[in-house]
Amino acid sequence: MSTVTLNYEAAIPRLGAAIVVLWLSWKAWAFLKPRKEYTLRAVAIVVLGDIGRSPRMMYHAESFAENDFFTDLIGYGGSAPIPSLERPKVKIHYLPEPPHWLRALPFIISAPIKVVLQVLAIFIELFTLPNPPEFILVQNPPSIPTLAIVWLVGRIRGSKVIIDWHNLGYSILAMRFPNSGERHPLVRIAKWFEATFGQKAYAHLFVTQAMHDFLVKEWDLQGIKVVLHDRPPRRFHQTTPQGIHELFAIKLNKSLSAQPALTGFLPPSDPPYSSAFTATNASAADVRIGGDAPAPPPPSSVLDPIYSEVQAPFLRADRPALLVSSTSWTPDEDFGILLAALGAYDARARRAGAALPKLLVVLTGKGPLRERYMAEAAALQKGWRWVRCVSMWLEAEDYPVLLGAADLGICLHASSSKLDLPMKVVDMFGCALPVCALDFDCLGELVKDGKNGLIFKDAAQLAEQIETLLTGFPNCPRLSDLRSYLLPATERPTSPPMYASSQERSDDLWETWDENWARFVRPLILRDVRRNET
Repeated sequence: MSTVTLNYEAAIPRLGAAIVVLWLSWKAWAFLKPRKEYTLRAVAIVVLGDIGRSPRMMYHAESFAENDFFTDLIGYGGSAPIPSLERPKVKIHYLPEPPHWLRALPFIISAPIKVVLQVLAIFIELFTLPNPPEFILVQNPPSIPTLAIVWLVGRIRGSKVIIDWHNLGYSILAMRFPNSGERHPLVRIAKWFEATFGQKAYAHLFVTQAMHDFLVKEWDLQGIKVVLHDRPPRRFHQTTPQGIHELFAIKLNKSLSAQPALTGFLPPSDPPYSSAFTATNASAADVRIGGDAPAPPPPSSVLDPIYSEVQAPFLRADRPALLVSSTSWTPDEDFGILLAALGAYDARARRAGAALPKLLVVLTGKGPLRERYMAEAAALQKGWRWVRCVSMWLEAEDYPVLLGAADLGICLHASSSKLDLPMKVVDMFGCALPVCALDFDCLGELVKDGKNGLIFKDAAQLAEQIETLLTGFPNCPRLSDLRSYLLPATERPTSPPMYASSQERSDDLWETWDENWARFVRPLILRDVRRNET
């Protein structure tokens, strides 16, 4: 009897342990097993980069949320996301930054360590989401390790994978090895990885038709394939004189005043009643664009006006022309071209005198080559009289205001794959801002040379285009023609031509992101999920 009792007592802990193991196994299986049906719509959006500097993925998140999806956006911090993502159904998950000591190691050593850390961080985020994602939308590039992770998680959790092809990761990596390029062993491995894990997905989105055609032919992509050209969201539009005044007289006044290079360059101003670009009836210097009605008389004391008597701001005739170039300061943008063109413009402006305006060139963005190029600009503009170049970082809500206030946009993007298009130009077009863009193979899908912008091949041609467009500033007929092509159809002086294809008509009318997304992506995600298991 005693022996039986002892065995029974010894079995109790084992039985308890077995129950716990079975319970944990059941919970794990319930958590990881593929979902055939979903009680709610949920999407996980993975971007292995700064979320605030990934506009297309933020716009995707906004669109999913507006279509009643629980939306988890996974990526790195750094820049503030767009304010419209502050809503109940959107949650942002920030990945931990790689340790600083990795930067001191050679790339061939630091890269594998960084990949391992990224794998762990993304796995943890995707497997601990409270709402099992029906879709996982992943940005490519970077390809390593995200494509493999989402492929595996999609298999385990039954999520449909959507790959948003922005560019080709291996082509960007090849730029690190200028001597060997795509022949380098690491680039070959990266290409194999990208082709293998990117081949099969529920759907593929492409930023250009050229990328669609290339990848379908070369890699035999499997799944639904849709070309989704970048388009700006609703908040991108031309800025009113009131908006320009608020931007330069209030928000950016302190930042511009702190730029040593601008001392004595800009017209005198008296914030908050005037800026270098705008004035009010309370301004000491009351100048308007030629052709406008005379300004009303100022208050009795210009130095101390009654604010309630100040009327709406207007654009100054003596303002400088405002050029904007947005950049991530990476090797695929050669700012040496812009600096050379600005130097040539300065020389021409000295000869032309009043026929050409002063230029204020604002370069926005962050990136590794910023310090190098801005140091070059600082040295060059010591000898310039008509041109100044400054670098600024703007908050998400101020960036479209700056684009809408500018007179001309400059794009120096040279695609590593020759298959993607610059998002910066899309933003500019949304603000009815014409561009001068550096030529590459598929640029014609976005920039229609002579219609919504001009295409250049070198610094000399860019300098000539800037001069041509800005002669007679602020009354520039050629620049106005380019801008009118970008205005909404109801605001155009003439109707757009009727093209043979509906796609060409759509591109010409310049849809917003919301309209474009609803036409191409919404049908993919609102299908009956039970009939579309992959």
